[in-house]
Amino acid sequence: MLENPTDNVNLNGGTRLARQVDVIEAEEQFDALARQLSIRSQEVQRERSSLSDKTVGSSNQDLEKAEFQEDATEEFDLREYLTSSNDANQVAGIKHKHVGVTWEDLQVDIVGGLDHKFYVGTFGGAVISFFLGPFLWLWSFIAPFFPSKSKMPTRTILHKSSGVLKPGEMCLVLGCPGSGCTTFLKTIANQREGYASVGGTVLYAGIDAEEMATTYKGEVVYNQEDDIHIATLTVAQTLAFALSTKTPGPNGRLPGVSKTEFDQEVMDTLLRMLNISHTKETLVGDEFVRGVSGGERKRVSIAEMMATRARVQCWDNSTRGLDASTALDFVKSLRIMTDVLGQTTFVTLYQAGEGIYDLFNKVLVLDEGRQVFFGPPTEARAYFENLGYKSLPRQSTADYLTGCTDPNERQFAPGRSARDVSSSPSALESAYLSSSYAYKKEEDLKRYKQLMEVEKTDQEAFRAAVAADKKKGVSKKSPYTLGFSGQVRALTIRQFQTRIQDRFQLYTSYSLAIVLAFVIGSGYYNQPLTSAGAFTRGSVIFAALLTTCLDAFGEMPMQMLGRSILRKQTSYSMYRPSAIALANTLSDLPFSASRVLIYNLVVYFLSGLHRSAGAFFTFHLLNYVAYLSMQGFFRTFGLICSNFDAAFRLAVFFIPNFVQYAGYIIPVDSMKRWLFWIYYINPVSYAWQGCMENEFMRISLTCDGNAVIPRNGFGITKYPDVLGPNQACTLFGATSGSNIISGQAYLKAGYNIDTADLWRRDFLVLVGFMLAFQITQILALEFYPQYGHNFSIKIFAKETDEVKKRNSALRERKHQRMEDLDKYVDQDKEVVEQEKTAAVQSHQKAFTWENLNYHVPVLGGQTRLLHDVFGYVKPGTLTALMGASGAGKTTCLDVLAQRKNIGVVTGDILVDGRPLDSDFARGTAYAEQMDVHEGTATVREAMRFSAYLRQPASVPIEEKDAYVEEIIELLELQDLTEALVFSLNVEARKRLTIGVELASKPELLLFLDEPTSGLDAQSAWNLVRFLRKLADQGQAILCTIHQPSSLLFESFDRLLLLERGGETVYFGDIGQDSRTIRDYFARNGAICPSNVNPAEYMLEAIGAGVTPRVGNRDWKDIWLESEECKQAKAEIQAIKERGRTKPVTDKKTTTTYATSIMYQLRIVSQRNMLALWRSPEYIFTRIFVSGFISLFISLCFLQVGNSSRDLQFRVFAIFWVVVLPAIVMSQIEPLFIFNRRVFIRESSSRIYSPYVFATSQLIGEIPYSIICAIVYWVLMVYPIGFGQGTAGVNGTGFQLLIIIFMLLFGVTLGQLVAALSPSVQVAVLFNPFLSLVLSQFCGVTIPYPTLIKFWRSWIYQLDPFTRTLAAMVSTELHGLVIRCKSDEFAIFDPPSGQTCAEWGQAFVDKFGGYIDNLNDTLRCRYCQYSVGDQFYEPLNISYSLRWRDAFILFSFFIFNLICTIIASRLLRYAKR
Repeated sequence: MLENPTDNVNLNGGTRLARQVDVIEAEEQFDALARQLSIRSQEVQRERSSLSDKTVGSSNQDLEKAEFQEDATEEFDLREYLTSSNDANQVAGIKHKHVGVTWEDLQVDIVGGLDHKFYVGTFGGAVISFFLGPFLWLWSFIAPFFPSKSKMPTRTILHKSSGVLKPGEMCLVLGCPGSGCTTFLKTIANQREGYASVGGTVLYAGIDAEEMATTYKGEVVYNQEDDIHIATLTVAQTLAFALSTKTPGPNGRLPGVSKTEFDQEVMDTLLRMLNISHTKETLVGDEFVRGVSGGERKRVSIAEMMATRARVQCWDNSTRGLDASTALDFVKSLRIMTDVLGQTTFVTLYQAGEGIYDLFNKVLVLDEGRQVFFGPPTEARAYFENLGYKSLPRQSTADYLTGCTDPNERQFAPGRSARDVSSSPSALESAYLSSSYAYKKEEDLKRYKQLMEVEKTDQEAFRAAVAADKKKGVSKKSPYTLGFSGQVRALTIRQFQTRIQDRFQLYTSYSLAIVLAFVIGSGYYNQPLTSAGAFTRGSVIFAALLTTCLDAFGEMPMQMLGRSILRKQTSYSMYRPSAIALANTLSDLPFSASRVLIYNLVVYFLSGLHRSAGAFFTFHLLNYVAYLSMQGFFRTFGLICSNFDAAFRLAVFFIPNFVQYAGYIIPVDSMKRWLFWIYYINPVSYAWQGCMENEFMRISLTCDGNAVIPRNGFGITKYPDVLGPNQACTLFGATSGSNIISGQAYLKAGYNIDTADLWRRDFLVLVGFMLAFQITQILALEFYPQYGHNFSIKIFAKETDEVKKRNSALRERKHQRMEDLDKYVDQDKEVVEQEKTAAVQSHQKAFTWENLNYHVPVLGGQTRLLHDVFGYVKPGTLTALMGASGAGKTTCLDVLAQRKNIGVVTGDILVDGRPLDSDFARGTAYAEQMDVHEGTATVREAMRFSAYLRQPASVPIEEKDAYVEEIIELLELQDLTEALVFSLNVEARKRLTIGVELASKPELLLFLDEPTSGLDAQSAWNLVRFLRKLADQGQAILCTIHQPSSLLFESFDRLLLLERGGETVYFGDIGQDSRTIRDYFARNGAICPSNVNPAEYMLEAIGAGVTPRVGNRDWKDIWLESEECKQAKAEIQAIKERGRTKPVTDKKTTTTYATSIMYQLRIVSQRNMLALWRSPEYIFTRIFVSGFISLFISLCFLQVGNSSRDLQFRVFAIFWVVVLPAIVMSQIEPLFIFNRRVFIRESSSRIYSPYVFATSQLIGEIPYSIICAIVYWVLMVYPIGFGQGTAGVNGTGFQLLIIIFMLLFGVTLGQLVAALSPSVQVAVLFNPFLSLVLSQFCGVTIPYPTLIKFWRSWIYQLDPFTRTLAAMVSTELHGLVIRCKSDEFAIFDPPSGQTCAEWGQAFVDKFGGYIDNLNDTLRCRYCQYSVGDQFYEPLNISYSLRWRDAFILFSFFIFNLICTIIASRLLRYAKR
């Protein structure tokens, strides 16, 4: 409802007739909707109408309109806020959420002085910050007690600003990029994080910002410029989730209207309002998941925020990517909702047409953070003209106002100049503050604040309405509509949908689990109930458990994804951050439970563990609870860490200890006394103990075979075949004279495990760990949420001498240009501005397409996106491609640029009448809609990279560099040349995308997809003007364009206009002052008014927006029958004929790439190595991981001796080398897949070969892999005490070579897995599978003699870990003298009258080892090994073959590289 008669006149009077029609139409829709929902609402309306004493305008017409508006408003409010039938007597008390906003002396500062820059970190800085981290963390608590006089320098980005916006009003915020529009909107929306300080007062219906943030957070929302969604959800699922968290409770809905009915009605209304009903069941998608179009995705973002039902809304350039008609429809919808619902709406737009501009009540103009105007939109232009600026009637008002604040674009009135006109930001601010508008603003602000202090009706109504909206049980002080359990439920459904719709990931995870289960189960196939099956039973239990537990490691990187979505939706108060933790666990249960059950079934019964239901389900329960515990553990790390590298470093502290201190590798009694406590805080140890107890409490073992000493074999027959009195059983728990050992005795003697602890300790502790880690996730998200990077600052690279010179030259030219502009203020800017453009050769080839059709596969068949499209682009012409959002503009551009890799394209695409050659992609440039770049490159480096590899190799480097400098000047990126791409804002990234393509100087054709979207009007005009210059010099250009002003539109020569379904509506000339296309539409019944932008009108005429088309015939049919259509087709034939008469280019000189493979490799490798150098977290984490794993293992085996057990410890320490690849892979894969995203974009333009991409990825990693290997080697060899065998110190050098080969193998294996995987989620699934398989069949985990023949015959031989362990173990143990400790001897008594030598020496001679007391007649002490060779020789390992093994390992590294190159060539996983 409107607050004052003035607003009423503005909204419904004759000055804004266009809006009146829309409001009435919307009111009718709302009226019909309310009638559908409840007849009761009409009764209540009558009651409320009788109570109302509000006055309206005096005229009958105004009165009627006011009543209509009030009715419509009440009707819609009844649907949202009507109380239940039980409160019928208090119906008159139904409250509105009317929230007026006042801001007074609002000022925002950020860290950093005027000239301060933040520079990208270095590797040395990462090392220092890591080691100083704990001390700095402690200092943060102590520092407040020691106040410092010196403060961090800050810079004001939003100077003191004041104003008021009442309910039912809309404010348009205008300014050039960097003027503070986004900062203003964020601050008004109460999003203050990331700023050094926010000063001043902001009140919402008299409520301060602090209370709004804690209690009413969801009522003040901000819609960011980027569209961030879960790509694999449909539009309906995305909106359904938003509604499920914001649907009011029963007290906030009409009686009899269920939650489901309410949600469905609101969703349908939103979809109809935004004209995207047809996308309901389509995936939202992103740049790599095919879904809705860019414009439709933007409207999904709009609908999602509208679903919050917030009453203060801030929209940041939310028409970016929308066509002119849809943008106008969207702002009309905002106008309607603001009028009908009494919302308070702030909007910033870069290219607002006059139709959009007229819909606002207030306009706020900012210049470098200073408020230079705030007042009625109808008076803003006159205000600036009166200041002395030139009147530009053909320019839209919004563009004019913004242009007055732009030093490059402003024009002064004749006879005026910057010397006598307020033109600097401070001067404009002073002029405004001394104007009548500032005085009126202060009076309005003062009156409204007094009203809010005295009349608290709006505030009380707002508080009551919000309270009524809440579901039952939700605290009045809670900012959420839905309770915690309801939030968890809604999130669980969403997360379940996300998982189940990612079919590839599901199929892969289940398939790998099943295959791995069969591999492990068959590796330990049918374990016997003898001494031979005792240790291996523990092995299979440990392997099965470790597989499921480390499978959860893949959860850690997953927590890094979706943080931007979490930030957005929690800012909307849809749910508490902690709710996602429970939802993730619950939604994953059906998948993880079934997957682990299948895995356990196969492993358990295939390996021959005790076959009973009780035993299996106990095993499964313990295994699964352990999995959930580790899942919670890794998720916690993923949640509390700011990035994957930090989380990875934390995980490295624990993973080796989880494995090492589980009780299997090192029995608890053998652990170092100062480290054994790790065993008791290790979830894996309790799970392993429980599983061991569960198995061995049910079985007894027979002692036979190798466990009996002395025994027959190798020709010896003197000993009994069955355990006799003069033989001993070496199995733990064996008793003299009995060959049966109970499982319980085996556990007690060997591991000090009591089977009674299964349920009373092990299971309970595991459940405790599971609950504890669930709680840590909740606490981490609730009190320490990590939302990812939200850069409000730019990061720069340090300038080199060459860069300093170039930047200085750019600044000088910019300064000279400004002086020239001031000098010639009376001249036309076109004459003054001398934008140098490198000469573009006159291109003579014409580009044509005919009968172009494009079909894509959909569920149940195919759908057509383009239908019989035809057209041409001649050299020296600028052609626009326009149409409604979703009409197929980007699709058409993709098809013409040969960027589609799915679907079926039919028709003729020709160059000079001939089919496309292999160099077509190289001869064209395509500035895509999505801005995908190498994030660590600077702006200049990104453009140079494009110029070096895409311009012909014959062009000198100096010329390429000079051209890049011109492009930087053209795009006004002089101040950002050394800024890193990842820190750029949306507008700067868009400029860079265009610059990268322009730097290639395309020989044939330049494609641009929405190049002006995201740019302000002046930047868009500059860009199109530059394109016009390129075209005038012979360049052929085709680009899609959204929301062009009439001036911008007239810069194009020709237009291809599409309607929905990919149908051609018009193709031909635009004409001077758009006369040609105006005449065409006028002849067919659509007459464009003289004061209307023809680009907007023609879209409305063909029915591009929500308004119906002009006329009763489809415009595509009109076009096909027109004379213009025949002329266009005839011209295509003429172009083809002229082209065929030209001589054919020698195809032998045609190449796919502009430069040689070696040059590509050098340039791409340089960029990749620079990117790694600028990623110090990544490099440091690589080295940190290697160092700490080695250190932790060395601490377990510190200065190991030469006893029998120490020999095994040496082998275990060496075994950890084969664990390194699994750790490295987890870090390599996300980086490779991210880099592949950039490669996919760049490869489409044939910048460099996929072979170059894969090779350069490896080259960048090699130096750091060698450093990692050296660190690992140093911390392994010396603390443990390696090199005591025959090989000596030289042997340790050989070990270093193997470790280097092993790390290189791990890097290439990780890159290969990443190259084969479509996403990080899938890639990490392969890691446990590959690691377990390779480590299991290397001949040590399962000893070579016990491997079944099937595995031993092939996988053992093909296993690279076989070669690693063979080379390292043989080198370390060769010639190492073994001396058993007293507790390691096997004791047996010789027959009466014989010495130990007489009875046992024959056995020793054949089987190895030694008897310590040869001459004794009692208690002979037998040691299994006398020299290290006796350990590894039965394992099919030979010291003499160690060099062979080393180079076989190196061959695997080469093999991985070759496969990665092939996979990079064949697999892109970019469906478009």
